[in-house]
Amino acid sequence: MEVRAIDKDELNSILSLNEDHFNDVKSKRIAPAKLQETFVAFANSDGGDIYIGIEDQKQAGERVVGFFGQEEANGIISTLLEDTIPAVENLNIEFLAVENKGLILHIGIPKSPKVHYTAGGDCYIRVNASKRKIKGDRITQLGYSKGAEPYERKALDNVDLEDIADSELLAKYMERVGTQLEKEAFLRKQRLLTKKNEERVPNVGAVLLFDEEPQATMETRCAVKVYRLRTTETEYKREQLEEMPITINGDVETVIKKTIEQVAKYIDGASFQDSGKIIQLSYPAEALKEILVNAVIHRDYSLNDDIHVRIFNNRIEIQSPGKLPGYMTINNLYDERFSRNPNVVRMLHNLPDPVNHDIGEGLDTAKNELKKAGLVAPVFEEKDNAFLVTIKHQRIASVEEVILQFFEENPGASISNKLIRQLSGEDDMQKVKIALQKLRTNGDIKLEDENATAFNYRYIKG
Repeated sequence: MEVRAIDKDELNSILSLNEDHFNDVKSKRIAPAKLQETFVAFANSDGGDIYIGIEDQKQAGERVVGFFGQEEANGIISTLLEDTIPAVENLNIEFLAVENKGLILHIGIPKSPKVHYTAGGDCYIRVNASKRKIKGDRITQLGYSKGAEPYERKALDNVDLEDIADSELLAKYMERVGTQLEKEAFLRKQRLLTKKNEERVPNVGAVLLFDEEPQATMETRCAVKVYRLRTTETEYKREQLEEMPITINGDVETVIKKTIEQVAKYIDGASFQDSGKIIQLSYPAEALKEILVNAVIHRDYSLNDDIHVRIFNNRIEIQSPGKLPGYMTINNLYDERFSRNPNVVRMLHNLPDPVNHDIGEGLDTAKNELKKAGLVAPVFEEKDNAFLVTIKHQRIASVEEVILQFFEENPGASISNKLIRQLSGEDDMQKVKIALQKLRTNGDIKLEDENATAFNYRYIKG
């Protein structure tokens, strides 16, 4: 196993770590079974790092009390690697050699696509700087969120086979894909029936695809709500709604198509006013489509919430229920592929002219389309139990370039600091101020009214 010498700076960096959602330090005296609880908690959550051989900050005396040799850590390593059920894959294990203080065992734990248990059969998750034992339904929910146990295969109590077999949606789908199978055989072959009490009944995937009113049938909410908000603020008020949110219901393919249509209506001719001048906004349709499709087909349907699409004056936010599944993280979104609802994704893709053309390529397409339109890449964020994608109407061009382009396209017009921020998408007022000072110094722009107060400054071409 690798042994790597570290200097004072790296050691101090480790010692100054705050024990939090992603980091923990443990004494080498910890019982292997106790350490396994923390190890499992990291693997079941978002991954993290454990450093063993470091005393707690609250303890008096020397903090680094490392292992005398690698063999002394064998009990710990054996318990974590061999007794965790199932084994955690892709670990990074190394010994850090500290002069005159022995070895610190460092274990880097990835976010795992599986649900893990200790040798004693207990399941833990990481919550801030501590571990929390979970049981029963909470473990089931963890499996759904990871994609280890697809919720789309869960049998529903209130749906009979005839409800789906007699659906016009199923008949049309089978006609479109050209199958001659009997309906029940087709559903069984496509893994849309789940065995329950010795009989096969429709599962969540079948309902999402072929139920006439899945929003009424599902045990959780599965619609899409679309809002148009006349503001650029982070928080919005009810009175800033252009109209009441539009709720989109139906089977999953219909929901995708209707959502794309509704968003297109809201952004077609989207604009805001500045001193009586109409400023037009433009977003590439293909980028929006790919992100909306992803939100619907990859959301966590076990969570009781709808997808929320919020269209602001300077951005579009698409929030879908559920954190990233499996081993997916914000950092590997463009490189890795993991489908939370593989049956739904596959069934839609098998259609002629499917809504999800390029399996796993949607976000790359969205980023490239935004770049072609001169806009920055989408911003991704994991919230408490949701995934948020923000498409900013922010130019790749510098603030200076945006200002000069405005004057080129609008001869004789004036521009304000606020309008510059809206056109460029740059929220940092200081950066805008610096850009204005630079252009004024170069003689490219000047104040429209030298006697105006700073809050009322408007600029014209120099």
